[in-house]
Amino acid sequence: MISALFIIDVQNDFTEGGALGVAGGTAVAEGITRYLVANRGRYDVVVASRDWHDGTNDNGGHFAVDADPDYVETWPVHCVGGTPGADYHPALAADAIDVHVKKGQGEPAYSIYDGVAGDGRGVSVLLDERGVTHVDVVGIATDYCVRASALDAARDGRRVRVLTDLVAGVAVESSERSLRELAGEGVRIGRSSDTPRS
Repeated sequence: MISALFIIDVQNDFTEGGALGVAGGTAVAEGITRYLVANRGRYDVVVASRDWHDGTNDNGGHFAVDADPDYVETWPVHCVGGTPGADYHPALAADAIDVHVKKGQGEPAYSIYDGVAGDGRGVSVLLDERGVTHVDVVGIATDYCVRASALDAARDGRRVRVLTDLVAGVAVESSERSLRELAGEGVRIGRSSDTPRS
């Protein structure tokens, strides 16, 4: 078994006080760091995504500019590349990340699979090169980018698990609905305590 950990969008703008702050985001950043300290040897590669939007346009309609955001398809300006809002949350152990993926560069993007690494390679290629068969998913937000990333990883032929104590969602109802959907697609729903320490 060759495993990857996906850390989804643990950024300042998605945690408390950010442009699209999610309640519990800081706790998720702290929890992921503790988990990495205890389990770093268990993963062959740690891949983290960040929204990295353009600051000079609406990113393919992703940013609401001519009307109020609907919080479904359009959003307030957030995670503009090169700004503090796009940075990893300071409680996240960024030095434990092997591959940094940027997504949403000029267009809407939710899944880590929508992004590219610094050398331009996509996530599926990166996993194939390493022979990754299993993926654990943590991060923000359960009902948006975590959901999309886990679905894409499962459809990419990986065995996928979401660690529910290391995710935070925008809303309870939509997060629970997303987890049910993921389970229906064969994604395992578990907790970090289910992982034996390496």
